Amino acid sequence: MQKKTLLKVSGFLMAIFCLAETCWAEPTDITVRVISRDAKFIGSSMGGVLITLRDAETGEILSQGKTEGGTGDTNRIIKQAHTRGVPLSTESAAKFSATINLDEPRPIEVTAYGPLAKRRGANRVSAVQWVVPGKHLTGGDGWLLEMPGFIVDVLSPPTHLKLNGASKAVELKANVTMMCGCPIEPGGLWDANRYEVVALIKKNGEPAGKTTLTYAGATSQFAGTLQVEEPGSYEATVYAYDPANGNTGLDEVTFIISR
Repeated sequence: MQKKTLLKVSGFLMAIFCLAETCWAEPTDITVRVISRDAKFIGSSMGGVLITLRDAETGEILSQGKTEGGTGDTNRIIKQAHTRGVPLSTESAAKFSATINLDEPRPIEVTAYGPLAKRRGANRVSAVQWVVPGKHLTGGDGWLLEMPGFIVDVLSPPTHLKLNGASKAVELKANVTMMCGCPIEPGGLWDANRYEVVALIKKNGEPAGKTTLTYAGATSQFAGTLQVEEPGSYEATVYAYDPANGNTGLDEVTFIISR
């Protein structure tokens, strides 16, 4: 009899707790999209972007996952004039969707890290806003973040290449794309002629000049030649830069010239 009474009391207390806390929580939908600066959405073709939703005050992680889907409609994003209130995204554009249970308004921080397929060139961006229980953040493009950068991959010389001889012509070659993987070529939507691609050279840890890389005849490929006169340990930092908006990305490689 006493055991049954205790069970009833326990159940009653649990019901009160549910009424006061958990049962007040409302499912709240949040959609996050990440767009490459001056380009398209970052999605599955680039491994997606890692999205983390957390309470901005406590640090509690509320949801985590990655964007999935396509890069979006090129005409809508790049070619057409943008009108206020008209979203850039279509249903197929890459996104991360989550439903979190909120029992009171909370300041939510969203962090985006990627693209995951090219972690050497990945960047991180974040933003904070209040979210009210049951007031979904899904309209238009949802919670839209812009990811700056270029993906730069040094193709030549290979890392830690060793060359013999006091004087060498070293080919510098890099593949450069937008963060969404969108291609770069002269006269294209992403015009190779508007970007600076330059290798900053160090010899034995000290600055030793720079070499300009120009379009190499194949989509997204840039190349130049470095004339090395002295033996030593060399480092080349190849960066891509858009003077129109400051967008920048880079990669590094080391090589050795021995006597």
